Amino acid sequence: MTSLKQILLIGFLLFANAVLSQEVKIAKANEQFDKYGYINARKIYLRVVENGYSSAEIYKKLGDTYYYNSDYVNAEKWYYKLLKEFPDAIETDYYYRIAQTLKSSGKYQESEAVMNIFFTKGGEEKNIKKFDNDPEYLQSLGVHPFKYVINKVAVNTKLSDFSPIYYKDKIVFSSTARNRDDFKKHNWSNMPFLDLYVAEIDSDGGLSNSRHLDGDVNTKFHESTPVFTKDGKTMYFTRNNYLEGKKGFDKGRVIKLKILRADLKVGKDGSEYWGDITDLPFNSNSFNNAHPALSPDGKRLYFASDMPGSYGRSDLYRVDIKKEKDSTITYGVPVNLGPEVNTRSRETFPFISENNTLYFASDGHFGQGGLDIYVATLDTDGSLKQVSNFGPPINTKMDDFGLIIKESQGSGYYTSNAAGGRGAIDDDIYYFYEKCVMTINGIVTDIDTQELLPGSEVSLLNADNIEIERVTVGEDAAFSFTTECDTRYIIRATKKLYFPKEEVVETPDQGGVIDLNIQLKLKDPCPPNDLGCILELQPIYFDYDEDYIRPDAEIELAKILYAMELYPELVIHIESHTDSRGRDSYNMKLSERRAQSTLNWIVEKGIDESRLTAKGYGETMLINNCGNDAECTEEEHQLNRRSMFIIQD
Repeated sequence: MTSLKQILLIGFLLFANAVLSQEVKIAKANEQFDKYGYINARKIYLRVVENGYSSAEIYKKLGDTYYYNSDYVNAEKWYYKLLKEFPDAIETDYYYRIAQTLKSSGKYQESEAVMNIFFTKGGEEKNIKKFDNDPEYLQSLGVHPFKYVINKVAVNTKLSDFSPIYYKDKIVFSSTARNRDDFKKHNWSNMPFLDLYVAEIDSDGGLSNSRHLDGDVNTKFHESTPVFTKDGKTMYFTRNNYLEGKKGFDKGRVIKLKILRADLKVGKDGSEYWGDITDLPFNSNSFNNAHPALSPDGKRLYFASDMPGSYGRSDLYRVDIKKEKDSTITYGVPVNLGPEVNTRSRETFPFISENNTLYFASDGHFGQGGLDIYVATLDTDGSLKQVSNFGPPINTKMDDFGLIIKESQGSGYYTSNAAGGRGAIDDDIYYFYEKCVMTINGIVTDIDTQELLPGSEVSLLNADNIEIERVTVGEDAAFSFTTECDTRYIIRATKKLYFPKEEVVETPDQGGVIDLNIQLKLKDPCPPNDLGCILELQPIYFDYDEDYIRPDAEIELAKILYAMELYPELVIHIESHTDSRGRDSYNMKLSERRAQSTLNWIVEKGIDESRLTAKGYGETMLINNCGNDAECTEEEHQLNRRSMFIIQD
């Protein structure tokens, strides 16, 4: 018995030591986590999990170490385990973060399901109510995906390059230290610290010839996200709390971020450099201020901060800048931009355009995943009008941020870690410019009565007859398409019991609006033996001088196939026709080939050939006035290149 007690005691002590060992490791990991040392914290958490220990807190923080580094795929893995194993330990707000991560991983249905849990559990966020009111809100963002052309710039590296800003005729941007052997890595992401670089703007908007920004700005710590006054003589930028060789810490010995000011200096040789770096009065050792932006008149500074009183992890603030009579600069008290823009998540990377429009990044407003770019108009008093998503293709399911734009030129730059950049999930800079855009508006009416025809289907097709977009018109019978300039399109309108109608539209090389009234003619009652009419088939069209079955024709032939499978006694005669171009004898042979191609397609799908006959009629039965000497458009000729289906007794 004594031996058994000893064995039990030893086992208990071993178990207690193992538990104590795990708790010590977790405490060390938590300490690293609280100091933003996410990489070191992650390594310890993973070892603890590998040893068979798990908890809701570990899963949350493991997910967070990936989430805060924009690695949403791995973050989603741990959030999913949290969701499955510890659902009762999840705070309501965390459901929103999980939904965002699922979205960034491309799992939209799962994201929607988690969002519904968020609302069911009482999640309330003014800025994401668009989802609750309209679950198809995201789809509506992608209606005009070709508004911008996007190009990567050449200065991107394999590491992180982001947040460009205009400076005179150049671009200044933030980048991990390049071309240096002495760089240090920081614990947040295990990447080198950031410096400021300047690059030339090429004629096509690209960036080249990057080099370190001259002066005393760059140090061994982070420098990023600068902004310059209009005269180019003052710069505000973000740096770790490090000034005049001294580091500043909060109570937990963490070095926070500050916004500093630098002045442009001129050396004895006439060269310009940045110096006289000074602190700003609204900075603190206890919280982060970062990512400054200036109003067009230079009288307001906007920035991101997690100072006390913020709504979320970082909010947008503004502070007034005043030049006193003695030329000294003073700064007002920071003012939070309020709940219209700030959420319980991240609002960051502001930019104020020449039109006094605020652009910023957020993962708190409901978007496409990760950080999205949003836009809001600023009134003269600093108040904000409605916030809206900038939309694709700029916004993606990954992080998109740091947008700057010259609205008068319709071009700018932004940052993204979406797939396709030179880094894997690292940040890259992109140049974008606005395509010329046209709007085609119209209504569908009856040609005889002029009455509106609600319920009509209207399609936008390109010059190759490939459908781009299709809408069903409402009670007002109106439709609208956004298109490119200097391009040929086909607008096709159809409605039950009416003949289809096509309009060819050549958009001009400058933007604007084209108005159409597409008039449809009511069909006569179907002849009892016209299967195409009875089944309301769209015409089976052929390309010029071709006899192959087009993809749009296959859709209609499938209806014939279904009818013949449903009614085994059905026997059909196929008539094929050509337009008038070419010799009569050649067109007769061409129509025979088209008739045979149509028959072969149906037979290949399993219908007995004995139930089908086919005949070509060449150009002998034109349905319009496009005879041999007529001047007609390609679309008008196409109406004659058709097949018809007649029921045989």
